[in-house]
Amino acid sequence: MTPDTVTTLDEIVDNFSLLEDWDDRYRYVIELGRALSPLAARDRTEANKVQGCASQVWLATIVHPNGQGGPVLTFSGDSDAHIVRGLIAILFAMFSGKQARAILSTDAIAVFERLGLREHLTPQRSNGFRSMVERIRADAQAALATAA
Repeated sequence: MTPDTVTTLDEIVDNFSLLEDWDDRYRYVIELGRALSPLAARDRTEANKVQGCASQVWLATIVHPNGQGGPVLTFSGDSDAHIVRGLIAILFAMFSGKQARAILSTDAIAVFERLGLREHLTPQRSNGFRSMVERIRADAQAALATAA
């Protein structure tokens, strides 16, 4: 499983600011999702399925113990919905390859709102995004608890 960090969060924010039309932003989010590495079949398990999403969403987490800095988490994931794959790519830009403490101190919902996604996605998609964030945060907390 390789981490998907093709596009940085700063690049995503910059690109969003250049796209004024929401149709263009949707297309961009879908393109981000297309750039994700495919999720291995072995990771499409019930344990990796994110509950609370209207579409099928899988998130697999690898914890890399990292000594004094604490554990680092990398993620892979997939969804059966194109827009959700794009949201996964945005979350990976935010969180994958980061230390657990940094993940827990990042306000993903604030970034979500800063990108203007909240008012342009259905409530179901917004709830699904929150469910994915909660799952990532829970994995980060579990990694810290294990490292302690």
